[in-house]
Amino acid sequence: MRLFRRAFIAIGLSLLWATAVPTAAEAADKEAATQVAAADAKAEYAANGEQTCLKCHDKAPATNILHTKHAVKGDARTPFANHQCESCHGASPQHTRKGAEGEKRAPPTVTFGPKASTPVEEQNKVCEGCHENSARISWKGSQHQFAGVACVSCHDLHTPRDPVLSKTSQPEVCFNCHKQQRAELHKPSHHPVIEGKVGCAECHNPHGSPTDKLLSGITVNDTCYQCHAEKRGPFLWEHGPVREDCTICHTPHGSVQPALLKNRAPFLCQQCHQIGHHPFGARGDTDLAGFQPQLVGKACLNCHQQVHGSNHPSGVRNMR
Repeated sequence: MRLFRRAFIAIGLSLLWATAVPTAAEAADKEAATQVAAADAKAEYAANGEQTCLKCHDKAPATNILHTKHAVKGDARTPFANHQCESCHGASPQHTRKGAEGEKRAPPTVTFGPKASTPVEEQNKVCEGCHENSARISWKGSQHQFAGVACVSCHDLHTPRDPVLSKTSQPEVCFNCHKQQRAELHKPSHHPVIEGKVGCAECHNPHGSPTDKLLSGITVNDTCYQCHAEKRGPFLWEHGPVREDCTICHTPHGSVQPALLKNRAPFLCQQCHQIGHHPFGARGDTDLAGFQPQLVGKACLNCHQQVHGSNHPSGVRNMR
């Protein structure tokens, strides 16, 4: 009788264990079903996740983001291919929750702009999560980063055409902070920036550079040579200031002198070259009109035309 009772208990425990513990196949099926459900939920969220926000934010400029590259759901790199608005603003249940009547709605977890409650560093971290590549690798430690400039101070993410990315509208974005450069670019001799032919970013890298002026080239001269390649040389007879730094003679943004010169010749040249033994110099000799040749026409350039350098065998004085 005792033996029969033990056998009965053993059989009962076996049946109980078999019903309580699923088989490996059942566990695999359950795991697969869970994954499918999660994938379906993610797909549903990816397809319609922004609809919650659009219930309130249904007008421009908020809706303009739907026409930007950030809203391309077919591109896995974009915010709208993942968590839509929450990709940048963070999960914000406190913002979507409806409070008592008359109560001000809480802001999203991450807000952007000059009046945002989110610190600039936190705002920029959101952008850096996707935009941290070779073009922006020097952002950390750059002048703009140290100055506390937020990405949204220059970029407008809810606009189909970001003004800072266009040559015609980019200068006005930069001029919001760089007032002196705005004034210089309105001088008679200037680079065609305000005309929309040259953008600030063609000479400067606003996201960081090894140079102190955020230049796009390693040096001032390398930056200038991107457009003025004919001044690079090599020359048989070189002009020292040209090889050293273009800004010794030129001011890059604008000048009242021709060719962006810091001063007119011969006064610019005389900063380095004394004329004590120069023809028509200290001796007081004059030309037929009664003027020193260095002071008329193109002054020193009347004779020394190849001021950037010469390859002529007899061009030691940059006259050919």
